[in-house]
Amino acid sequence: MEGYSQDPKKKSEIYTYEAPWQIYGMNWSVRKDKKFRLGIGSFLEEYNNKVEIIELDEESGEFKSDPRFMFDHPYPTTKIMFVPDKDCQKPDLLATTGDYLRIWQVCEDRVEMKSLLNNNKNSEFCAPLTSFDWNDADPKRIGTSSIDTTCTIWDIEKEAVDTQLIAHDKEVYDIAWGGVGVFASVSADGSVRVFDLRDKEHSTIIYESSQPDTPLLRLGWNKQDPRFMATILMDSCKVVVLDIRYPTVPFAELQRHQASVNAIAWAPHSPCHICTAGDDSQALIWDLSAASQPLVEGGGPDPILAYTAGAEINQLQWSSMQSDWVAIAFANKLQILRV
Repeated sequence: MEGYSQDPKKKSEIYTYEAPWQIYGMNWSVRKDKKFRLGIGSFLEEYNNKVEIIELDEESGEFKSDPRFMFDHPYPTTKIMFVPDKDCQKPDLLATTGDYLRIWQVCEDRVEMKSLLNNNKNSEFCAPLTSFDWNDADPKRIGTSSIDTTCTIWDIEKEAVDTQLIAHDKEVYDIAWGGVGVFASVSADGSVRVFDLRDKEHSTIIYESSQPDTPLLRLGWNKQDPRFMATILMDSCKVVVLDIRYPTVPFAELQRHQASVNAIAWAPHSPCHICTAGDDSQALIWDLSAASQPLVEGGGPDPILAYTAGAEINQLQWSSMQSDWVAIAFANKLQILRV
């Protein structure tokens, strides 16, 4: 099985960073010159929160924390992403969502806010943003999801709304790009919907949760094989994998977590691997190449790799620059694991 053969010469590697606060937002840098850099955000139930950019020193095996790269953030970040810029062609940008979408510029010795983007033209207040996704294929575009039922597509170069649409009947909890002009979203209304910016009046419902009014919380779109998506249901131990060619019927259900699943990440390098993590403190990696058999009740595939963390895992990200590294966040710890 490519990518997961046990090479005895490779020691299993885990590096840990302990933050001064509980971590929620977290993501990898996407630049070839900053492979082991991550951004992390605090989860404090108050207005004043923090974002910190840290980097692993590969010589010492320690994460370096530099106060010049820690900055204040109003409310906890619901998501953090670095600009998708593997070849370092663009300014070194970081985006966060919370009350607004903010774009930050990472300079040599500090982090500066570059733009504050408010999607409500009629008011300086905006409904909280639950998530966002940066478009790999068109990095001037960021799509945000909001509790006000809308998704907003921003042109961050013009600092202007490209498109805003009512995406669902209830709060939208996550959004993911599937190409230049195609995105999908999940909602408290229990549906996964796909939108094409060339035809904004219509959306396609790919899946609706079998229990009525069970919110869908997260959405992952497989970059290596865009026929596949994965979503998780609120307070559910299972991960639903969808094949968009066959709407409404799950392609597979991953049912080996012992408590609610909180996060999902498709492998950036393989069309058939996915990592999932949850309140059972487990991060599981699955190979879906064998999951194409019809669904059997209580069946489904077994994970090929399991890692147990020290507490419930809130966040999980798979590095697109180094596909053998996954990052997880639990309590006040960030861990990166070589898989």
